[in-house]
Amino acid sequence: MSLPPEKASELKQLIHQQLSKMDVHGRIREILAETIREELAPDQQQLSTEDLIKALKRRGIIDDVMKELNFVSDNVDQEPPSSPKQPVCFTDRQSTLLKKIHRENLGDGTRMADSTAMLSISDPVHMVLIKTDIFGETTLVASYFLEWRSVLGSENGVTSLTVELMGVGTESKVSVGILNVKLEMYPPLNQTLSQEVVNTQLALERQKTAEKERLFLVYAKQWWREYLQIRPSHSSRLVKIFAQDENGINRPVCSYVKPLRAGRLLDTPRQAARFVNVLGYERAPVIGGGGRQEQWCTLLAFLCRNKGDCEDHATLLCSLLLGFGLEAFVCVGTKAKGVPHAWVMTCGTDGAITFWESLTGHRYIHKPASPDEPPAAEQPKPLYPYRTIGCVFNHQMFLGNCQPSDSVEICVFDLNDESKWKPMSEEAIKSVCAPGATVSLPPFPPLCASTMDASVTSNEIEMQLRLLVSEHRKDLGLTTVWEDQLSYLLSPALASYEFERTTSISAGNEEFQDAIRRAVPDGHTFKGFPIHFVYRNARRAFATCLRSPFCEEIICCRGDQVRLAVRVRVFTYPESACAVWIMFACKYRSVL
Repeated sequence: MSLPPEKASELKQLIHQQLSKMDVHGRIREILAETIREELAPDQQQLSTEDLIKALKRRGIIDDVMKELNFVSDNVDQEPPSSPKQPVCFTDRQSTLLKKIHRENLGDGTRMADSTAMLSISDPVHMVLIKTDIFGETTLVASYFLEWRSVLGSENGVTSLTVELMGVGTESKVSVGILNVKLEMYPPLNQTLSQEVVNTQLALERQKTAEKERLFLVYAKQWWREYLQIRPSHSSRLVKIFAQDENGINRPVCSYVKPLRAGRLLDTPRQAARFVNVLGYERAPVIGGGGRQEQWCTLLAFLCRNKGDCEDHATLLCSLLLGFGLEAFVCVGTKAKGVPHAWVMTCGTDGAITFWESLTGHRYIHKPASPDEPPAAEQPKPLYPYRTIGCVFNHQMFLGNCQPSDSVEICVFDLNDESKWKPMSEEAIKSVCAPGATVSLPPFPPLCASTMDASVTSNEIEMQLRLLVSEHRKDLGLTTVWEDQLSYLLSPALASYEFERTTSISAGNEEFQDAIRRAVPDGHTFKGFPIHFVYRNARRAFATCLRSPFCEEIICCRGDQVRLAVRVRVFTYPESACAVWIMFACKYRSVL
């Protein structure tokens, strides 16, 4: 997968043209001359390379060049297996990635660490390969953790690696391709380590990690035996201590959760719930029979493909709620008909228990029924869809439900009562799940802001829907007349719907209804149909809308003075997630 000679020549020419356009060489000469005049002492013969690079950085020329040299991949179906989450340079035939090597507790963040300090930084580059088809549907192809520290022992700080990428899930033992990777340190290191030193450090880390994981496994087995001794029927409860990731590696479930701050991308916990809700839902594919295939994705793999199973949604939402300062846990149990499910629970300081359904964004207050009340006593009817609960966990705690019944309806969520919830040792969990505890744990990437232009995307989908409606009506022998003003008046309703999903507060309907009454003349009838999607495929959305009898009645409206309207409003969220609201409407003269 190396770069073809013609492509390499073309790339060099583009870089040369861009550097010439920016007059980089002239700017460098000016800056160096100025630096020599200002900073070279009379008794100093020359400036070091490090001093010159600092001067270029201080004046912003390096940042300017990196911003202008925007490496754009070829327009192909498969995205390069590089992660923008982990900003060493590595290149394949399509892209270049700059990864900043630093650690907060190493001291001065503006000063480059030496090779010995960098050898202690266990922060692998997580590469995710996804495939996007012509309809915009993404598929996770491979997930790989690249150990970059081998470059520390290479001559001149440059090395090349050949990486075999394996499939995911049921195909985790199947090779999907070979990737040639070039690693280069920038700026170059003053001194490199011997390859023996690097290999020894990596081997020691792997050995230490393996020992920690072995000890935790021994502890987990003992904890499980004690849990079964409380009540033999516990063996049928959903107490999930380990879960397989996309590469088929068993990890403690607590490692899938970590407090995650969204910066300024999300403002409230409920907005975080809405963000998680608009990420697509998709079960792991199953080959053959035998029930449900379980696969808990690492966070980067989940975000890159923008869809996942209920466990992926629940662990992300729990991480975000923890980042907002709430006491949050992932719950593992069942829904109706015994279907395994995962959701999120928060515990208020007043003891209130709130369930968060990560697939819908809905919130439910838990009010336990009392099994000791007489049959005639009125019990609160639960609104949530959950039937049983086997365990709860977050990044620090794991507790198994050891109450006589695992029914959510009568469950008591006093997590400090060990007669109702059997805890795992927090120290044992910390030994394998705390940040930096093992080299096998993938780091959590920061969320990325959406690059989507909501207005442009809304207009594009709306124009496509207008064309689809017109073609559909033409096939039925009907003409189509659009009314732009009526379409515009639908906007407040769509904004109100999204606001309600985000805040649980309904607002703005009065103004919308008043405007529609004014826009529809006496003797005319108005009909509207709103619908919500989490994808941007207009044709797929239109086919779904036609399956609704009420929407089909609007689109195929017949009558006197028929006027049609459609409005699309795209609401963007981090990681290219979006909520797409569509409203079809028509008005026509009523004929008696």
